[in-house]
Amino acid sequence: MEKFSKEFQGYSKKEVDDFIEDTIKRVELVLEKMKKQEVEIGLLKKELEHYKEIETSLNKVLENVESTSNNMKRMAQYESNLILQEAKGNANRIVNEALMRAEKIENEKNRAEKNLKVFKNRLRTIVEQQLDVVEEIEQLEIE
Repeated sequence: MEKFSKEFQGYSKKEVDDFIEDTIKRVELVLEKMKKQEVEIGLLKKELEHYKEIETSLNKVLENVESTSNNMKRMAQYESNLILQEAKGNANRIVNEALMRAEKIENEKNRAEKNLKVFKNRLRTIVEQQLDVVEEIEQLEIE
């Protein structure tokens, strides 16, 4: 607190006026500073609101990305299951075809072996008949 000199009829008018003038200047500076700070606070509030909007937008984008990612995973899993089912079906078909071909080849082999036996028996019969003919001719010639 400031102390003023005393004069006739109270304190020194000049000192009081100087004090009041100085106080007014200080109050004006404080008020001006407060106005600047209010403007700055307003700008910061707007900027904060802007960043909150950006944050909200980014959160929505992240949710969409996560949802899309989950959908893509689900679709990939579904497609991989379809591919596996198709591959299993193709594998079963190939194995069945191979078994059928093997059975057909086995049947052909058995038929060929049977035909070979028949051929050998017929050939043996023909050769034996020819030998019999040769023996008959030899006997005819001898007599």
